[in-house]
Amino acid sequence: MNQTKGSQSIVFEEAPVIVSAASVAGSKEAEGPLGKLFDMTNPDDLFGAQTWEEAESNMQKEACVLALGKAHIDPEKVRYLFGGDLLRQGIATSMGVEPLRIPMFGLYGACSTSGEALALAGMCAAAGYGKYMLAVTSSHFGSAEKEFRFPLGYASQRPLSAHWTVTGSGAFLVAAKSASAGEKAGNLRHVRIAGITAGKIVDYGLKDSQNMGACMAPAAMDTIICNFRDMERSEGDYDRIVTGDLGYVGQSILFDLVKGKGYDIRKKHMDCGMEIFDRETQDTHAGGSGCGCAAVTLASYILPKIESGEWKRVLFVPTGALMSTVSFNEGASVPGIAHGIVLEHF
Repeated sequence: MNQTKGSQSIVFEEAPVIVSAASVAGSKEAEGPLGKLFDMTNPDDLFGAQTWEEAESNMQKEACVLALGKAHIDPEKVRYLFGGDLLRQGIATSMGVEPLRIPMFGLYGACSTSGEALALAGMCAAAGYGKYMLAVTSSHFGSAEKEFRFPLGYASQRPLSAHWTVTGSGAFLVAAKSASAGEKAGNLRHVRIAGITAGKIVDYGLKDSQNMGACMAPAAMDTIICNFRDMERSEGDYDRIVTGDLGYVGQSILFDLVKGKGYDIRKKHMDCGMEIFDRETQDTHAGGSGCGCAAVTLASYILPKIESGEWKRVLFVPTGALMSTVSFNEGASVPGIAHGIVLEHF
């Protein structure tokens, strides 16, 4: 039973399903185009906490509890949790999900972490390592600015190529096909993870951390093209090809790179960072970013369209800029990575 496909993809023989998803977002996100679609928003971006980091942990916990609640699944029924965030040592995740007492794998793929978590959750469910897996990621504008740029009180000026880190968390309950068929749990009944294309680290030598779209676009192109080749498909085989947070700058670069490989995805492409904020009224420059950007957009906007059958097949490609405060301050380049998740209506 060989499920590997091409150089770096997997097509599941018995595809795992996403049985529920939940999204928690902040005040700025609530004012954006997707605001009414989120499960929970809070006008206080501290979410009742004393620090930005604790607020992010609270968002993760709420997203997990909501996803489990929608499926009527107790935490002890979940075999493994795959989670991550942008902070040092993944503290938002470890402190957020600790009360759930679920065996956890902490992940870091920068803003691509939602794809990494879904890929690993799907692989484990399909392999029979447990009935239920939980994938969760988050980001917070306050905590990310504090760690990667400047504390908010510095009022530093942002270049037009900069992204606005999304305050949000998305959680996804993934089940083995047999489990989902038997219990019929969850608010999602018709979405499966048909396959994955794991991404490689791609580095074009760019060093501008304030232009993450340019840094991540080559990795997005690499994963999309690899998916096409591994699965013997083209842009016409997908209703949407969705990147995580390339933004307006990165999108144009992606189009040029993909066209250079002989494909044209302009009519099929959507970027979560461009969807979550209103460019005209919210002053977010290049668009949204962060682990929470792709996650909350997937949970609130993309999955319902697949569930309804409006979109039959989507290639979901969260993108990440792999940098740290140390690497940036030492003048290192900013490599990118992107993971492809093939989501289908069934």
